[in-house]
Amino acid sequence: MTLGKPLGSVIQGSLSEGLEVRLHPDVSVEDMRVGKFLVVQGVRSRFFCMLTDVALGTSSQRIAANPPDFGDDLLREILAGSSTYGTIELTPMLMFTPIPDPPAFFPLNGKSRKALPEAAKNLASFQANTNSEEIELRPVKTIPSHFSQVYDAEERDFRTVFGWEDDPQRCNFAIGQPLDMDVPVCLDLERFVERSNGVFGKSGTGKSFLTRLLLSGIIRRQAAVNLIFDMHSEYGWEAVREGKSFSTVKGLRQLFPGQVQMFTLDPQSTKRRGVRDAQELYLAYDQIEIEDIKLVASDLGLSDAALDNATILHNEFGKSWIITLLNMTNEDIQGFCEEKKGHKGSIMALQRKLMRLENLKYMRNTCPKNYVNGILQCLEAGKNVVIEFGSQSDMLSYMLVTNMITRRIHREYVRKAEMFLQTKNPIDRPQQLVITIEEAHRFLDPAIVGSTIFGIIAREMRKYFVTLLIVDQRPSGIDNEVMSQIGTRITALLNDEKDIDAIFTGVSGAGSLRSVLAKLDSKQQALILGHAVPMPVVVRTRPYDEKFYQEIGDTIWEEEPDEAVFAAAEAAKADLGF
Repeated sequence: MTLGKPLGSVIQGSLSEGLEVRLHPDVSVEDMRVGKFLVVQGVRSRFFCMLTDVALGTSSQRIAANPPDFGDDLLREILAGSSTYGTIELTPMLMFTPIPDPPAFFPLNGKSRKALPEAAKNLASFQANTNSEEIELRPVKTIPSHFSQVYDAEERDFRTVFGWEDDPQRCNFAIGQPLDMDVPVCLDLERFVERSNGVFGKSGTGKSFLTRLLLSGIIRRQAAVNLIFDMHSEYGWEAVREGKSFSTVKGLRQLFPGQVQMFTLDPQSTKRRGVRDAQELYLAYDQIEIEDIKLVASDLGLSDAALDNATILHNEFGKSWIITLLNMTNEDIQGFCEEKKGHKGSIMALQRKLMRLENLKYMRNTCPKNYVNGILQCLEAGKNVVIEFGSQSDMLSYMLVTNMITRRIHREYVRKAEMFLQTKNPIDRPQQLVITIEEAHRFLDPAIVGSTIFGIIAREMRKYFVTLLIVDQRPSGIDNEVMSQIGTRITALLNDEKDIDAIFTGVSGAGSLRSVLAKLDSKQQALILGHAVPMPVVVRTRPYDEKFYQEIGDTIWEEEPDEAVFAAAEAAKADLGF
C-alpha cells in the first residue's frame, strides 16, 4: 500500500517543540487546516501527527519588503515554491513500528557503497511492512530525520489508532470523524467509564448533544449503568433540537425503552410532555443532612453562624431536626438557646431560610416509602435511570436533590465494593455506575469540593465502581485537583482563557493543543483527549439524527394513540385550572 502524494519535507524540529515541514511547491497552503492528521514516513517508523499551525515563509527579506503586485501573476508563479513557500507545524502523537525487527539498512561491513542497492531494497520492504496490519503503536520518543516526507493520513492509519466500532475484542463507540476524512474515530468505552470524564464547551456548542451521544453509546454497549440528573429535561424524553424550535430529538427512554427508567420530581410537567410511565420521586425532611444544607448554603443565604447552629440542632434532634426547627416558636427557640448554648438570632434566621423548602413540590414531612431505594433497585437490575426535574429545575433543587441521592447511592456502592473485596466472588461485584451532572462547577467549586460527595467520587477514580460524567461550560470553576483526575475530556469551543487553561490541567504538551481548541467551529466539533483515546484528536461529532436512532437504538417508542394524547391534554388543562 502506497502513502500517496507527498505534501512536504521535514526541515527542522525537536521532540518538545514538534516538527516544521516545508510544503512542496504544488501543495496549496490553503489546503492545510489546524487539526488535520498527517503521517511522516521515517526510516524505521511512521509518525502519526496532528497539524497545529500554518505559516508562510520567504527565502529573502527583500521579497517581504518588496512584494510583487497582486496582478503580476507571472512573477508570483516564478517566486512560488522556491522563494516563497508554506510551512506547517506538526506535533507527533504516536509511532507506528513494525513488529518484526527492521533490517540493518546500511551494514557496517566496510562495503557500504556496494550495499546501497540492497539497503534500498530493505527500505522498500520495510515501508511495505509498515503499511501492513503487523505494526505496534508506541509513544513518541524520537523524531524523524531531515527531509522525511509528509503524507495525508490514510483510513488504515486511523483504524490502526482508533480501531473500529464493530471490533469484537474492544468496547468501541464511534464518537465522530476527523475533520477532512470519512472514517470513524472511536472511544474505548471500557476505558472511558473507568474514570470520571468531562464534556465542556461554551453555551450553544452542543454539550447536551455530545452527552446524549456518549450516554447512548454506554447504554448500547452496556459498558456501565447510568444515573442521569436531567436538570433541563433534555436526556430522558424528547427535547427541542437546538436552532430549530419546531423540531425535536429523541430521548434515551425512546431509544432504549427497555433499558431506561425515568423518575420525576414534577409528575404533572412530565405527563404534559407525553411521558407515560415515569415514576414519581419524593424526598423527606429527615433525609436531609448537614452536608446537604452546606452545599446549598449560598442559595439559601445561610451564614456560617447559621450552619454552626444547624449542627447543634442536628446533634440534639437527629434526623428530625428540620421538622422540629420549622415547628418551633420564638419561646421554644429561646429555651433551646439557653439550654444548648445556641444563638437565637442565627437559629431564627435558619428557620426563616429553611421555610423555602416548604415550597418545593417534592419535599414531604414523611414519605410512605424510600424512593431512593427504588432508584437503587433499578440500577442494581441494570436499568439506566434518568431523574427529571421539570419545573423544579432551579439551582437550589438541583444541587439539593442531586447531592442527597448521590450520597446515599455512593454509600451503598461502598458497602458492596467492600463486600466484593472481601469475598472475591464475581456475583458480588457491583456494576460500574456513571453519574451525569450538569453545572458541575457548582458541585466541584474549590471552596466546597472537600465537603461534597462529588469531590470524593472524582478523587476516588473507580475505587468503588462509581465515576462522574460532568457537563459544564465553566471548567475554570472546577477545583484543579479534580480537573487533574478527569480521565477523558471532550471539549467543544471555549473562548475564555481561564477555561482553556483549566481544560489542559495536568496535560503534557498542552501548548500545541491550545491553538487547536481555539480554532474549533462553534458547532459539531470537539477536541477529545485522555484515557479513552490513544492520542488527542479533533472530530466532527456524530450527528444525533434519524440515522443514529436506527444504528444505535432499540425499538423506537411509537407515538401515543389519539386517546392518550387527548387524555394528556385534558390533564394539562386541569393542571392549569381550566
